[in-house]
Amino acid sequence: MVVTADHNDVLTTKATRVPRVDDGVRKLMDDMVETMFSANGVGLAAPQVNVPWRVIVLRVENQIYQLANPEMVRCEGDQTGPEGCLSVPGLVGDVTRCLRVVAKGVNRHGKEIRVKGDGLLARAIQHEIDHLDGILFTSRAVEGSLREIVKEEVPDVVTAV
Repeated sequence: MVVTADHNDVLTTKATRVPRVDDGVRKLMDDMVETMFSANGVGLAAPQVNVPWRVIVLRVENQIYQLANPEMVRCEGDQTGPEGCLSVPGLVGDVTRCLRVVAKGVNRHGKEIRVKGDGLLARAIQHEIDHLDGILFTSRAVEGSLREIVKEEVPDVVTAV
């Protein structure tokens, strides 16, 4: 799979709900995880690989999360920090997000689950759900915080979500 660049309309269009998790959706999830690992990302949304479905995958602290039709259930506190995006390479900006979240969705087995997270996991969940709603992190960045980065700077910022 190839990560879609920020000029593609699929990234600014609301994604379609997945009617049910079947073998095709599971294959998509697996392919997205592989693509996320290859790109050294923290998360990936289906629109980022040119698939207009509400599917996200995340990797935080060696834990993999795969969700279809994710929705935010609870959002508490604030955190502001740097974000990047695999679909917007070379750009980073400070974004204010909820510090703690609970999201619900359907796992790869078709069961509804809830994912609780704080810090980076909370940030990644919100970032990927934004992708499903056609929102890029650049539109949420604190005014004046967007900046170009060079490859050598990447360890100093949050890995692209």
